[in-house]
Amino acid sequence: MCGIVGYIGHREAYPIIIKGLKRLEYRGYDSAGVMLYDGDSLKLSKTKGKVSDLEERAKQMTTNGTIGIGHTRWATHGVPNDINSHPHLSNSGNLAIIHNGIIENYEPLKKELIKRGYTFQSDTDTEVLVNLIEEVQKKENLKLGKAVQVALNQVVGAYAIAVFDKQNPDEIVAARLGSPLAIGVGEDEFFIASDASPFIEYTSNAVYLEDEEMAIVRLHKPLKIRKIKDDTLVDPYVQELQLNLEQIEKDGYDHFMLKEIYEQPNVIRDTYRGRLLANEGIIKMAGVEDNLEKFLNAERILIVACGTSWHAGLVAEYILEEFTRIPVEVEYASEFRYRNPIINKSDVVIAISQSGETADTLAAIKLSKEKGAFVFGVCNVVGSSISRETHAGAYTHAGPEIGVASTKAFTTQITILTLIALRLAKAKGTLSHTDFHRYLQELEIIPEKVAEALLTNDKAKEIAARFKDAPNCLYLGRGYNFPVALEGALKLKEISYIHAEGYPAAEMKHGPIALIDELMPVIVIAPKQGHYDKVVSNIQEIKSRSGKIIAVVTKGDTQVRELADYVIEIPDTSDALSPLLTTIPLQLLSYHIAVMRNCNVDQPRNLAKSVTVE
Repeated sequence: MCGIVGYIGHREAYPIIIKGLKRLEYRGYDSAGVMLYDGDSLKLSKTKGKVSDLEERAKQMTTNGTIGIGHTRWATHGVPNDINSHPHLSNSGNLAIIHNGIIENYEPLKKELIKRGYTFQSDTDTEVLVNLIEEVQKKENLKLGKAVQVALNQVVGAYAIAVFDKQNPDEIVAARLGSPLAIGVGEDEFFIASDASPFIEYTSNAVYLEDEEMAIVRLHKPLKIRKIKDDTLVDPYVQELQLNLEQIEKDGYDHFMLKEIYEQPNVIRDTYRGRLLANEGIIKMAGVEDNLEKFLNAERILIVACGTSWHAGLVAEYILEEFTRIPVEVEYASEFRYRNPIINKSDVVIAISQSGETADTLAAIKLSKEKGAFVFGVCNVVGSSISRETHAGAYTHAGPEIGVASTKAFTTQITILTLIALRLAKAKGTLSHTDFHRYLQELEIIPEKVAEALLTNDKAKEIAARFKDAPNCLYLGRGYNFPVALEGALKLKEISYIHAEGYPAAEMKHGPIALIDELMPVIVIAPKQGHYDKVVSNIQEIKSRSGKIIAVVTKGDTQVRELADYVIEIPDTSDALSPLLTTIPLQLLSYHIAVMRNCNVDQPRNLAKSVTVE
């Protein structure tokens, strides 16, 4: 979940590292640090707080040097403070390390190192690792690369690390297991980072390390990669990056989240572009087409995901079961492998993740493959771990999502999953020819309807001003829009810190109705398609108990308007596609409430974007 950056080459390292850390700050932002080597000594600066705080702290030291490493942290071991911030130094002061991940067996390793005379300044597992590397290096008289390899074979957990030794100052050793790591390859220079964004303007060539691989980057020498387990050499596979600098800038918006909300018409279109040929009645998806028999012969589809991606999976459960008549189960990836799940060779497992690096989802993928299931990935990041671990898959083409609270990831994931359901339904004959073509035509114009739904921004802002100080909030939806209620509540919790819960509307009277009074805002998703009459009855139950009703309705609705305190109108569409529209005003509402509460919208407290630890 932390972000790491390293540089070795001919440029000044400090500005590259600081800029890179700012781009990775979505991965963690409770502390930050930098280490520079000026040709003579290590210069270290680190602090609790954000990268901007690090910049202020670093003014107290000279920042020249063409070699350096930096880190922005999401705390796992040890509270966020100056001492626990990375980089960490070994006892001798010769080795410096940055680390994203968790060393699960750090306690016994630490006890053994203490017996051997090592002392520790921090509470982190990372300081244990750097001293373990130093102990191996001294005891066996090894070069840094070999010492890192031997030490990593003794640890249990996940890591992406970069290690520097001032006694051998022309190289940085990097390694990964379970946490992402990219190496930018330039002309006589190398960049190391959690993703490619820190070095996109310097090189378009990148190598993504696989699990249990270690890279040695040296000045004036080619990149060398070895397997950590057995020391075998690996030929580096250099990829050309598709990312560009404009995609990771705010483009005039106050926050990345707002920019990403407004990008949704375009990214939904980009996601189905070349796949949806509505006029021809064709859906073309290579990952599905090449494995069509596996989908058609599936006795069950399992969907594994976390957070917002889990909510997208819940929407897909409704769509897939209705369109294809294949049973679907949606699982929290974080719980999946710990309950000894039943996985059959006839199952298809769909793993969903925006980053493609979610540790829990990766663990679920590996277990599913071990059990013989076919695993299909849905993710947004080309070259990510999930795209490499799954048998096949589809990218969402949402572009970089920098805001920690996912928005466009949700709608593009639903778009991909809808395309899959429609393709399978056509192959199975479980949708009529008329309905199949109707859905294709409707999905093709959804981007225009999403753009229209974005016109509710001013209304959402007005409602936000009224309810920004509410301590609690309830979200209700039925059918396809029950998962949207969950997602709406999650967005409000994530960025405004208001307690919110999502429920199926009919479940309200089985408990949550006890919470409703004149102070409780209740957001009800009530498009005219679906279970409209039932939702109207639920609204009347809220009204009779003086709850404040905010209703998301189809344009032109009159019945709910008479009951609700506030109404947000969205365009009409089919029930199955309605989540692509109903979620838009909920995103805007959460955004404006958070802004009005002076919350950090893009970097909400305690959260990180890419959850690479279990």
